Amino acid sequence: MKQLFLGLCCVSFLYSSAYAQKTETLDVATYTIPKGWQSKPVGSAIQLSVSGPKGTCAIVVFKAVPAGADSRANFTSSWDTMVKATVPSAGKLEMQPTAKENGWTLETGIASYDAKSKKGVALLLTGTSNDKLVRLLILTDTDAYEPEISAFIKAFHLAKVAADDKVAQPAVPAPSGKFQFMTTNFDDGWTATEQPDGVMVKKGNLSALVHYPNPKADAYNSVLRAGLQNAWNLLVAPRYSNIRNFELKPIQSFESIAFAEADAQEKATGKTVHVVLFKKHFSKGNGRYIEFVTSSKAEFEKAFGAYHNDEFGWDKLVSMQGKNRFAVGASDLVGKWATRDYASLSYYYVNGGGYAGATATSTADLFTFKPGSTYQSDHSGASGVVGSQKFSRQVYQGKYTTNTWTITLTNRFRGESEKYSCYFEAVKGGRILILTDRLRLKASSLG
Repeated sequence: MKQLFLGLCCVSFLYSSAYAQKTETLDVATYTIPKGWQSKPVGSAIQLSVSGPKGTCAIVVFKAVPAGADSRANFTSSWDTMVKATVPSAGKLEMQPTAKENGWTLETGIASYDAKSKKGVALLLTGTSNDKLVRLLILTDTDAYEPEISAFIKAFHLAKVAADDKVAQPAVPAPSGKFQFMTTNFDDGWTATEQPDGVMVKKGNLSALVHYPNPKADAYNSVLRAGLQNAWNLLVAPRYSNIRNFELKPIQSFESIAFAEADAQEKATGKTVHVVLFKKHFSKGNGRYIEFVTSSKAEFEKAFGAYHNDEFGWDKLVSMQGKNRFAVGASDLVGKWATRDYASLSYYYVNGGGYAGATATSTADLFTFKPGSTYQSDHSGASGVVGSQKFSRQVYQGKYTTNTWTITLTNRFRGESEKYSCYFEAVKGGRILILTDRLRLKASSLG
């Protein structure tokens, strides 16, 4: 079936009126609905679908949206939010040669997917022109509708773009990395400062380095003790000498505890210190390694409590992870910030255990903060049975104001303003923007 899609992108097929129902136009796209297929609006898109004993197929045509001039970047962003976050186990993406039509730059990619016993193919076509982006998505788990898909692609066209049709938009620079707030003074006396390898949190003689995520140190290891030893070797050992009294004391549980400690000498200062490496392995995977440094083991235990072989009672150490928090200035926001989420559920027949399909839900949010305190936010989602999902999209535009730990956005749902609590979490090479309203959004800079 994947070869069919490859052929559709490279070869002109003979159009047959046997599969045509009627021609329609959505924004700048013109297409012909296959005979017998259902057509219905879903947000700012039109979904064409068909289902039968041999499988299902869905074709979704989206209205044009604002976008950058890089056609391949537009495709990649769309693939991540519309395909990888929608269909399970998407295989290797195969890109087709870039094409041109009526002033549009066309990018097409195809990948197979495997949903347990049901396999399918996903095709995404994007058209970029003059700060606009058009998307066409096809999902099918059968080759029974090859003629209809062939006829649809053959008849799909985008309107010619006039030379003066460019949409004027202010330049939006990416976040520079020079943020207004580089240090946080917490009410309990702790001070947090960004460093190259993590956030250094200090209070008197106590210090804790909240390490940034590290793919090698954070890699899953079925043997908790071995994983902890690996993290120590990568994150801690290089900065110390004369390491002694070293102990690995992990605790296996639903949310396991990683705990290692030793006496050592700091290479940078020559001071003798007591070092503890700690991490709670949260079920969501958002735990961070924290490196505590005190003058002695007794000082550590006085401040944070003694080691105990129990999964509970580690709140003082866990709370230090929350010290990676920095206030937000208005100039820090300028740029694009995006987040996405995905969840799926597979079904099986009670009698026989055969695969009965899957449902999936995915969401994507893109905030663009511009100079002059204006913003645009684009919220899209897909949900339902895999292969015939419903799509939605909502776009807002308005003004924004910041007040250190909060941001207010105007012209939201029903024209009302919304107030979010907000802060930055530092990561290696940048920051993550955390916005909290009715639900928690963790947005990464696209700059």
